[in-house]
Amino acid sequence: SCSSSSAVVFRFTCQRLKTSLTSDTMKLELIVAFLSCTCTAAFSPAGLPSRPFGMDTLRTAMSRRNCRLMAATPEVVAETSILEALRAAAMSLHTTQQAPKEGKVEVKAPAEPYIPNHDDYLAFLVDSQVVYEALEEIVNEWDEVAVFRNTGLERTKPLDIDIDFMVEEYDLERPAVGSFGADYAAELRRIRKEGSVPEFMCHFYNFYFAHTAGGRMIGKKMSALLLDKKTLEFYKWEGNINDIKTRVKGDIETIATGWSQDQRDECVAATANTFRFAGAINRYLSGAKPSQ
Repeated sequence: SCSSSSAVVFRFTCQRLKTSLTSDTMKLELIVAFLSCTCTAAFSPAGLPSRPFGMDTLRTAMSRRNCRLMAATPEVVAETSILEALRAAAMSLHTTQQAPKEGKVEVKAPAEPYIPNHDDYLAFLVDSQVVYEALEEIVNEWDEVAVFRNTGLERTKPLDIDIDFMVEEYDLERPAVGSFGADYAAELRRIRKEGSVPEFMCHFYNFYFAHTAGGRMIGKKMSALLLDKKTLEFYKWEGNINDIKTRVKGDIETIATGWSQDQRDECVAATANTFRFAGAINRYLSGAKPSQ
């Protein structure tokens, strides 16, 4: 029969599966949990067979996203993926040009599109860096989010290299941090002072993961327009970025399992603020000139 520790492993693995994180690593966790014991009395109320699981049974179990096998813990089954909720909130704030299928914000394109220059891009990088510095500083000193230290998503050091490159290669003067970046860094520190992990995680998720998606598209455009197709370190990661993202997403889902519904709502509600602050930094590439 299964030991109580095996039951804990099984329940945790089902929760990881339920959140749609279907990487090979997580599938392996489920396989190990299933095959580590025969599973007789411990899970019989949920209708599990009293024999070792074959692959057909395993596939059937893996397809049940609501993890029916966890009938003994309905409060976990009732939870939805925090990442699904965050993604839905974020996509609703995209413009119809950015996301034709899911974007809901109508924005008229300017009559004459602005063409960014080296100074614009450098200012964008400098202000982006001060936000990443704030994120890393908070994560490194706040024990409640310690799991997000050294994830591989960190961008401060790569930006050091890129900013130095831009200054030297194009004979530019490094600008002071503008109000766009300074205001966002201050907002993150305010959230930390008030101690809201859910609100902070919304900013953490949106700022880092936006860079791995739309941010890379910006990088490609700037590379072709301004850098003779050179790829900056800002758009490179040590290791496979998809593996890094999967691991971090799993940790976000895990930390959110302990939240109340109010905390989950607080996390999702912060999405508009993340777009407001991050969008301000992106405005450098449209010719905006904030106060220094």
